[in-house]
Amino acid sequence: MAAAALWRGYQRLLARHPWKVQLLTAGTGDVIAQQLVERKGLAGHDLQRTLKMAATGFCFVGPVIGGWYYVLDRLVPGRSRAAALQKMLLDQGGFAPCFLGCFLAVVGALNGLSVEENWRKIKQDYRDALTTNYYIWPAVQVVNFYFIPLNHRLAVVQCVAIVWNSYLSWKANQL
Repeated sequence: MAAAALWRGYQRLLARHPWKVQLLTAGTGDVIAQQLVERKGLAGHDLQRTLKMAATGFCFVGPVIGGWYYVLDRLVPGRSRAAALQKMLLDQGGFAPCFLGCFLAVVGALNGLSVEENWRKIKQDYRDALTTNYYIWPAVQVVNFYFIPLNHRLAVVQCVAIVWNSYLSWKANQL
């Protein structure tokens, strides 16, 4: 009962303030990465990093992924099993590899890496991050594209994204 009320509240907040929710989700992922994965403690928490990750979510991740879902729904209309599978294959075979490379490049630039350092970091992290992506997102996206209406897909992704953003923040900020 409480979980359903939380979910409804989250969806209302996402519908009214989608970019604020994206900002909060990206920032929350970094806080989790720093506190639970890296165990930095409050004194060692890098607030600037959290703000950079939140800004990346707000200015890059949210608009790009939100726009991609609209494009994908036009490319493959409907919510049949076949359409859901086609959408997932396009999403994971075409969009995800490009998006992940761009994400790593954006975070590297925000971290002040030179072009050469950024390229080296992308080459170091990309394959592992993409492999991890494939463990998580294909199943999530098939369910998302088959069962969830377009206007609620970002909410589903945001729930999974808290865990994913924690991983990406940790991976992208290992310097």
